[in-house]
Amino acid sequence: MKFLKILIFLITVLPVFGQIEKPTTWSIESSPKNPNVGDIVEVKLKANIQKDWKLYSSKMSPEIGPLITVITFKKSPDFKLVGGITENPSPAKVYEEIWESDVLIHKKSATFIQKIKILNAKTSVNAHIEFQSCTDVDGRCVNGKEDLEIKIKALPGEKVTQKDSLESSAVPVDTPSESGSATPKVKASGAVDSASNIPPTGSEPESSLWKFLLIAFGAGFASIFMPCIYPIMPMTVSFFTKQKDGKSKAIFYGISIMLIFAVMGLITMLLGAPFLNFLSTHWLPNLIFFVVFILFGVSLLGAFEIVLPHETVNKIDRLGDKGGLIGIFFMALTLVVVSFSCTVPFVGTLLIAAAQGEVMRPVYGMLAFGLPFALVFSGLAMFPQYLKKMPKSGGWLNELKAVFGFLEFALALKFLSNIDLAYNWHIIHRNIFLVIWIVIAVIIGIYILGYMRMPKDDKIEKLTLSRIVFATIFLSLAIYMTPGVANRPLSLLSGILPPMPVAEHSESNLDPKLRKLPHNLVGFKDFDDALPHAQSVNKPILIDFTGHACANCRKMEENVWSDPAVSSRLRDDFVIASLYVDDKEELPKEKQYISKYDNKLKVTIGDKNIDLEIGKYNNNAQPFYIIVDTHGEMLIKPQGYCSVDQFIEFLDKGKASFQSI
Repeated sequence: MKFLKILIFLITVLPVFGQIEKPTTWSIESSPKNPNVGDIVEVKLKANIQKDWKLYSSKMSPEIGPLITVITFKKSPDFKLVGGITENPSPAKVYEEIWESDVLIHKKSATFIQKIKILNAKTSVNAHIEFQSCTDVDGRCVNGKEDLEIKIKALPGEKVTQKDSLESSAVPVDTPSESGSATPKVKASGAVDSASNIPPTGSEPESSLWKFLLIAFGAGFASIFMPCIYPIMPMTVSFFTKQKDGKSKAIFYGISIMLIFAVMGLITMLLGAPFLNFLSTHWLPNLIFFVVFILFGVSLLGAFEIVLPHETVNKIDRLGDKGGLIGIFFMALTLVVVSFSCTVPFVGTLLIAAAQGEVMRPVYGMLAFGLPFALVFSGLAMFPQYLKKMPKSGGWLNELKAVFGFLEFALALKFLSNIDLAYNWHIIHRNIFLVIWIVIAVIIGIYILGYMRMPKDDKIEKLTLSRIVFATIFLSLAIYMTPGVANRPLSLLSGILPPMPVAEHSESNLDPKLRKLPHNLVGFKDFDDALPHAQSVNKPILIDFTGHACANCRKMEENVWSDPAVSSRLRDDFVIASLYVDDKEELPKEKQYISKYDNKLKVTIGDKNIDLEIGKYNNNAQPFYIIVDTHGEMLIKPQGYCSVDQFIEFLDKGKASFQSI
């Protein structure tokens, strides 16, 4: 009960310490008030800016540094956009030392005006605004999002169709603004894009808290099926086999999981999104995960029990009923930390989506993300209490633990492989990895059949059908992996295994700016080198944000890029920039820089690539594909992990968009 009171206190008090500042508030109105169908109406988005604060204009270049105001309108058959957004009054031009450039700002108030043509008698206009307010008093900046809606009732007028409106709508040609950038452009999709590097969505933003929580819950549920979660399940069963009052402690275990996820979310937001990349790719956390998995494996094989240090256990035991709770809390902490090694794409995307100036949204989101974990692992924690009531449950449970112990060793190798790939050591080759896994699979099969026993195991008197089935599964897996030693593709394990060796290219002297890619493709290591080459050959650039330790990146390369229709398009129609976010090679001293995103020094190629992905494209998960023109401007909506057909469609749309310029 005391723990529940503390939890309730934290949930209710934390928001008090994290009050959300809103130095800029918004309202919406239209003019004229009573239009006719077919009339041009002005939709006015009014910003009220607090004293000593400023709002950055939509007319300046986003490359300068600060986050400019970006306004998008949800596409609707009820109206059509006419022209671009104008600002009243015109923004003031001032020089800011932090950006070493002139910027355009508004103070006190500003009105952003978008003209629309009314197509129906009942029109609903939905606008989404992303903006940044800053103050020179103490240097603070607050990012914000706002969703506004206005309903317009129009009198009957001329009959207007979407086609008529499109033909009559004046779409202005880009003209330079005071800061030298182009005015906002109206996209054919019906979305205003005031920054050329920010893709128009043409759809309603995910602004609802309940919708956000539902997405977070779904991401948490999907994460349970990630491979690094499975070994923690038998560890949980083993730990709670020795616990008394299992039901209440299992509930405490679930609540602890949710609380730790929430705290981890808050910590990660404070440290920044690059922390997630560090957690999944740096040698230190991967080495820790390797050691943890090896220890878990040895423990499950019966060498020792997973407990706190002996001195700590003695102190805990003397605390009576309270003692077990500390160990259970650390079990929950272990689950959360270890799960980050393969749930980081889900968590990273979730946290970046939440990082919009709302202090508590990451906490709520991570609580929702952790709920499926709490439900599943609380159930597993209760499971041993029911097993104890079953006849002869101890013997087969020991065997189950042993099987998972061997699997722990196999999965631990993955973390060493991550280090090897990220630092380009080339020690744990694919063949070595496969040989170890084949041996472990054979050992598990032999063990299940009873030809190998642990000290606490019962002797097998008779082979049952279930034993034969499970042994066959593992031995078949060993047979399946064997051709992989000869560099044959293994589609079922793509993404888990290290990448296949890249075939030698026909070029005898490969440009040092390029890297060899699968399927006889090549890609630039640095986006800055890809741009001038794309200009010289007049081709769009496919930015491939990837990682050495990215499982889904390898799946895309082995299962999607291998398709002849895909590989031919990549080879003939695009310049590829293959940007590894976990590449530990150091940048030359003259190319190291302080990021505008997190104000930290970027010293490696991976640092530069993840900074580009987060800072410019608001994403930190891989794989992530973006098609840009020869000036680096995004052409179509980015693409993540997908099927062959989806990727072909993505490439074709990008090529068509480039050719239409």
